[in-house]
Amino acid sequence: MVQNQRSRPETLAGILDDETLIALEERLGYRFLDRAWLAQALIHSSFAHEFPQVGPSNERLEFLGDAVLNLIISDALLAARPEASEGDLSRLRASLVNARHLAALSGRLALGACLRLGRGEEQQAGHQKPSVLADALEALIGAVYLDGGYAAARGVVLALFQESLAIPGQAAVTQDYKTALQEYVQKWLKVSPEYRLVQESGPAHARRFIVEVWVSGAPLGQGEGNSKKQASQRAAQQALLRLQRREMLGTQGMNRKRET
Repeated sequence: MVQNQRSRPETLAGILDDETLIALEERLGYRFLDRAWLAQALIHSSFAHEFPQVGPSNERLEFLGDAVLNLIISDALLAARPEASEGDLSRLRASLVNARHLAALSGRLALGACLRLGRGEEQQAGHQKPSVLADALEALIGAVYLDGGYAAARGVVLALFQESLAIPGQAAVTQDYKTALQEYVQKWLKVSPEYRLVQESGPAHARRFIVEVWVSGAPLGQGEGNSKKQASQRAAQQALLRLQRREMLGTQGMNRKRET
């Protein structure tokens, strides 16, 4: 069955511009065959209630994404921890798929800035609520699954959870990604990263910042947080993962050439 023929959502013209969707695809590392799925994943129920003409909210995608996420993480943990008991695996999975951790991963994607919320939810800083961000990430995973199938969803999830899966049960460990990125680009590219504040919004007691990190004149990562420091760390984390992924792919390509 072709995935993108399953109850395809209506086109959300005018609600989310192509530039926003393309930028999110870049951060996610996946290009949609049908961006209507991506657009639907970003529509909160409060927005769909105020503007019913846009079609369904992301709730059904969230339901699907939750199941897909649990399957992929369960499979990854089984492979990584062959000695673990069922109880240990359940606890490890719970530490990886809880709302707090999913919200943190959403920050790496700057997902909050892309969400469309109703007026009331917007006024209550819904873009920063862990529950809203976690639900949106699950909806996004569901959208990838419907658009590209299980293999596409697995690739996205494993890239997002790459570091967390390397240290199961310690998903919330704080690291200095800015320093790590600085050392990486100076060693390999002989330059220094540049951090740019892209957006600052929200009331004084609940500010929201979006920061981009640029390397060699090009944007390489974007992060969102309650402070510039937090947003910068998340931007650096995304940039570092992207650089490491490119290095890995380059090494694989060289190995294939040697084999031929």
